[in-house]
Amino acid sequence: GLIGSSPPLLQALSELERVSQTQATVLLLGQSGTGKELFARAVHLASGRRDRPFIKVNCSAIPDALFESELFGYERGAFTGAGAARAGWFEQAHGGTIFLDEIGELPLAMQSKLLRTLQEGTLVRLGGKQEVRVNVRVVAATNRDLRADMSEGRFREDLFYRLHVVPIAMPPLRERAEDIPLLAEVFLTRAAARHGLNGAHLARDAMRVLAEHDWPGNVRELGNVVARATMRAMGPVITEDDILASLDPLSAGGRLVDD
Repeated sequence: GLIGSSPPLLQALSELERVSQTQATVLLLGQSGTGKELFARAVHLASGRRDRPFIKVNCSAIPDALFESELFGYERGAFTGAGAARAGWFEQAHGGTIFLDEIGELPLAMQSKLLRTLQEGTLVRLGGKQEVRVNVRVVAATNRDLRADMSEGRFREDLFYRLHVVPIAMPPLRERAEDIPLLAEVFLTRAAARHGLNGAHLARDAMRVLAEHDWPGNVRELGNVVARATMRAMGPVITEDDILASLDPLSAGGRLVDD
């Protein structure tokens, strides 16, 4: 799923290949839409853990009150409604990889507990007393400036350096402009197959618009624009007008359909 041959992408892929065979913690840094989850999965699939679980955790989507029980699990009776014990995501990822997406959104109270698990390889379920040993490779990702968050007291310095073992910078699409035509063709093929459109192709002027756009939403935005243009087209040819009409003024934040 990692498509392209531009020097920035090849550099990131080279670093990915180098770290995949190790057990080192990886921190993926970059804007939204640059493919951090794809990279995390690639690290897992290229490692000796490939046949074990890959668990994705979106730290920005979990209410603060649920973080501990979701990450570390809970024992029966730990809270109202806890009728049976449940393993958390770290236990579910045992032997495999856990991907902590948007790690910068992790509440401070949970940062210290995560640090303990990373340092000691153990956890205690909510409402429990017994330590549970876990063997998990951690890949984290963020689009935030964690150093700035540290200086403002929003992110623990010790956790940052525990995660910042192998940082990999994800290049924005504007730095991989030569990859745009190939990516656009791949997205067009997928969209055409989904909607049963035979022979769909991008006109030369449409490809020019794609190549010249700044892509603040990165690869995610490109995929969504091509998908929308494919649905808009009156025939198999995707025109410049189809692309221009499909560009989204809200795309800078990655707020796109088919996300």
